Amino acid sequence: MAFRGKEMMKKLLKNVGEKNLAPGVKQSLERCIPKSKIVMGRANRGLYAGKHIQFGNRVSEDGGNKTRRTWKPNVQEKRLFSYILDRHIQVEVTTHALRCIDKAGGIDEYLLKTPYHKMDTEMGLFWKAKIQKLYEELGQMEVVFFSPEDEAKFEEGFRELKLSEREARRELRRQMYAGLSKHKQIEAGHKDDQAIAEEAGASKKGISHEKPKQWVSYVLAAEHMKVGSVVSDT
Repeated sequence: MAFRGKEMMKKLLKNVGEKNLAPGVKQSLERCIPKSKIVMGRANRGLYAGKHIQFGNRVSEDGGNKTRRTWKPNVQEKRLFSYILDRHIQVEVTTHALRCIDKAGGIDEYLLKTPYHKMDTEMGLFWKAKIQKLYEELGQMEVVFFSPEDEAKFEEGFRELKLSEREARRELRRQMYAGLSKHKQIEAGHKDDQAIAEEAGASKKGISHEKPKQWVSYVLAAEHMKVGSVVSDT
């Protein structure tokens, strides 16, 4: 499958929007994308850096017979970080495009440095126009420099914020542990109530589950016992 440059231009303007394009970008796109250009259909989902399907012949060694064949590009699915977007972009790229991105210094630099006539894929043109617009908006923003005193105040505010968050987490843990201890106390009280109820029921029936205890009166033992005598259980 393949699509022509005219369809690519329509999809690009629909996704980006003509109002969001930087001045003169639409005219340069129309010059760089001829209407008769045919691009691999799979390339509209990634950055191919000019690598597409190649056609040729497979020639046999013995008889020199030719058989038509194709060479497809080596496409990998990667997550590339964009500094202007502050997030990762998951995109299909060829190994040649990866080498170009590493050489340029990142996905943003590659899209900004690569001219439009070499961006022969729909996704490449889309991301190039979008990132170029974001960098132009960033360049129009005013830059404010803070004094060392203001920076020290900001750092102190960040420290206080971290301390307050840490204290809030500690208080939450205390409340959780207090709730757990109360729950255990309630369970222990229920068990004690059940044990008392069972003992009361057993006493009414005349059954005692307790073991006999040895009661010794030390006063009587001092009066009636002699040295070497044995104390009985009764």
